[in-house]
Amino acid sequence: MQLDSSIAAVVTGGASGLGAATARRLAKSGVKVALFDFNADKGEALAKELGGVFCKVDITNEEQVDAAFAKARAAHGQERILVNCAGIGGAVKTASRDKTTGDIKHFPLANFDRVIQVNLVGTFRCIAKSAAGMLTLEPLQDADNSAERGAIVNTASVAAVDGQMGQASYSASKGGIVGMTLPIARDLMAEGIRVNTILPGIFNTPLLQGAPDNVKAALAASVPFPKRLGNPDEYAQLAETMITNGYFNGECVRLDGAIRMAPR
Repeated sequence: MQLDSSIAAVVTGGASGLGAATARRLAKSGVKVALFDFNADKGEALAKELGGVFCKVDITNEEQVDAAFAKARAAHGQERILVNCAGIGGAVKTASRDKTTGDIKHFPLANFDRVIQVNLVGTFRCIAKSAAGMLTLEPLQDADNSAERGAIVNTASVAAVDGQMGQASYSASKGGIVGMTLPIARDLMAEGIRVNTILPGIFNTPLLQGAPDNVKAALAASVPFPKRLGNPDEYAQLAETMITNGYFNGECVRLDGAIRMAPR
């Protein structure tokens, strides 16, 4: 897919971090970008910077997602690109014993469900609704006559493959994204819609920017090469490649400096 002003995109989690970097890269190519996020202050500011549109949305809420797609499409037309970056984390052991009191507790199931609802179900909700919209579009006739209607990029995590202690819910949610990538690509193959997923390693996003310098230095040192945190624009660069390379489909790709996460 060639990126220009005739193309519209939706980026979930687009107000900061990986989503913001992707939105900036797409906008630089002329793409009309709609940002889906819960943070209105950052989202409105970035949308103004990019000449895009901001939609405040909780991706676990069906009505809010429908309203956000309607707002984005009213402003820019039907999107041909969806990049899913919205997600949450958290670390709690499955069951544990308090070192002081000896009290035993388990992972609060409501918390487990919340992570699954945001990261996995929320991602699928946006995929399904965006893909249904893409089906209304006429295919783009590229040089290879591939008749492409759209491209979807999802965000999993290296935790999908080697999750650490306390990451049962997070790893399950991200593993679900990996597991559904190929089936969704197969669901949509006859309609000319490609689906791929990125598994980021340790990136310098707002989640880490508040950490002490020694913690960030230790994390950077744990990366085989290059020994640093990932830059959000490096994620955006891979997302752009997945969108523009018409033969890229049904793939889940690690972007992690060759890191393999330790148990803790």
